[in-house]
Amino acid sequence: MLRSLILYLAQAAWAKNLIMRIGLARRTAHRFVAGDTLEEAIAATRQLNSNGLEVTLDHLGESVTDETGALQATQDYLELLDAIAHNGIRATTSLKLTQLGLDIREDLCLSNMRAILEKAKATGNHVTIDMESSDYTDATLHVYRTLRNENSFDNVGIVIQAYLYRSEDDMKALAAEGAFVRLCKGAYKEPPDRAFPDKADVDANFVHLVEQFLTPEACAAGAYLGIATHDEKMIKASIAHIKQHNVPYENFEFQMLYGIRSRLQQQLRDDGYKVRVYVPYGTQWYPYFMRRLAERPANIVFFVSNLFRR
Repeated sequence: MLRSLILYLAQAAWAKNLIMRIGLARRTAHRFVAGDTLEEAIAATRQLNSNGLEVTLDHLGESVTDETGALQATQDYLELLDAIAHNGIRATTSLKLTQLGLDIREDLCLSNMRAILEKAKATGNHVTIDMESSDYTDATLHVYRTLRNENSFDNVGIVIQAYLYRSEDDMKALAAEGAFVRLCKGAYKEPPDRAFPDKADVDANFVHLVEQFLTPEACAAGAYLGIATHDEKMIKASIAHIKQHNVPYENFEFQMLYGIRSRLQQQLRDDGYKVRVYVPYGTQWYPYFMRRLAERPANIVFFVSNLFRR
């Protein structure tokens, strides 16, 4: 019930307007967000790179409802890609299609994505399309495949969510296509006819999908998996499969969120695994912050305890 309430508040305009005015909320959110500006994101990336960690940068924003906003978000990503190249940092990028106009017109979204992917290709970079709620799964996969099938865009990846029933079929198809996939649990409120309602079932499906995807055939086809979890049990299960089946290290990496389980990130890196940290930044931090609170009770405790500190 608490998770459902928080996810409701993540979408409620009145709650957003209230909480974003609370300075303490902004300061607490910065545990999970590198800052409001690109410069702060670059600085955070440099620090992570110095510790041997890779980064994917996300300029926060979603659910854009006007063409001007979608074009501005596109420009922000073009500037981000230029900044990555100019500063010589090790970072890719991640974005949401509703940020680029998917709710307005698919052709607008595709046009904006092409501009971003062209810039990424010119600067030797990669773009991962984040997955939003299940209402967008088909449309997001359609945009991804449209772009991937354009021969010049082999630098685009996609996210799949383990809590959806459909993900097994999606992962099978993507593995055969030699896709770059980030596998995460999923952070949206979904109906029980679309997603596993119990955490144990989501966790079991996550491990199953890792094992299903990281096969010799998929690896030979060029498939690459970002194993995006902070759960040590699922990480250990993934490593056991990798070792048992001699999965090449160039076909996977571990991915974690900025500000969460930093010691575990470093331990995996020290153990020889590639680790990428998802680093969000920007002023539109509210929905991202609320979804992080909904994911783990420990995050809620951290937030509430800070409310009572001077």
